[in-house]
Amino acid sequence: QVQLVESGGGLVQAGGSLRLSCAASLRTFSDRVMGWFRQTPGKELDFVARISWNGVITYYADSLKGRFTIHRDNAKNTVSLKLNSLKPEDKAVYYCAALRLRHGDSESPDEYEYWGQGNQVAVSS
Repeated sequence: QVQLVESGGGLVQAGGSLRLSCAASLRTFSDRVMGWFRQTPGKELDFVARISWNGVITYYADSLKGRFTIHRDNAKNTVSLKLNSLKPEDKAVYYCAALRLRHGDSESPDEYEYWGQGNQVAVSS
């Protein structure tokens, strides 16, 4: 059974940092693009970042460039997201996700096959 298990969320003051981690029990992990999304109540999933299968290519939502960093470790089947200079508007549930195999790149949640359970990030002002 495929599982993506997230950890590392919580409450942080504005300007602070958090690191979210996602551990995947996915045999094809190292073949897949991995992504992070976030969602606030009543809104759709928003793309945050993605990383290529080998970790060489990263891509971020324009509004988050320079503050968030995605990284992966294929030896450990993990992907992480470092959130810096957090703002109250970054409050959301963050999800890691695995893109469908041989699908190229995508920022659309519809193209991602496996999802983590979600991890709450809250930022106090």
